[in-house]
Amino acid sequence: MKRLLICFFFLTGVQLAQAQYYKTDTATRKGFDPSRLVLGGSLGMVFGDYTNVDISPLVGYRFSDYIAAGVNINAQYGQNKWWEYDRVTQRDKYTIFGGGIWGRVYPLPMVFIHIQPEYNFITQNTTYYPQNAEKQTYKTNYGVPSLLVGAGYTQSVGGRVGIGISILYDVIQDRRSPYNNNLVYRVGAGLGF
Repeated sequence: MKRLLICFFFLTGVQLAQAQYYKTDTATRKGFDPSRLVLGGSLGMVFGDYTNVDISPLVGYRFSDYIAAGVNINAQYGQNKWWEYDRVTQRDKYTIFGGGIWGRVYPLPMVFIHIQPEYNFITQNTTYYPQNAEKQTYKTNYGVPSLLVGAGYTQSVGGRVGIGISILYDVIQDRRSPYNNNLVYRVGAGLGF
């Protein structure tokens, strides 16, 4: 943990030293500026007894050096197998599709505070495999709100292209939330961060 904090403060210091690179002259520009568009998102994949494929693009606009906002889309497929010794006893399959809006405040040039209200539509199929009976499948459809709040860090990799990491938490904590009671870790790449 101590090493992680030292690395974080070192990278923050390097970014503060280079901060003038990211400043733009907003006083001379009026109206829509295409160089302030933010395009990006994240892609995640986990395979095994727990499988999840997540595609989450986002688009937005950097209104100033300190504020950005936009819209996001969530698309996920997942599957979870429950084992008892050497056989599967239950399998859950789900799809999630939704979206929302997001906003960021940059107190430091590369450090941001993130807020993201969203609404997801979830379809879930649960199949039970009793030992001496036929399998039983149940299908449910529902919608669930989430409010992700957290912070992150972006690092330029050249020009306006950057890589970002963030840690978020769903503060609403609906019992059917796809985020459960866990921290949400996101790593992504984008343009205009």
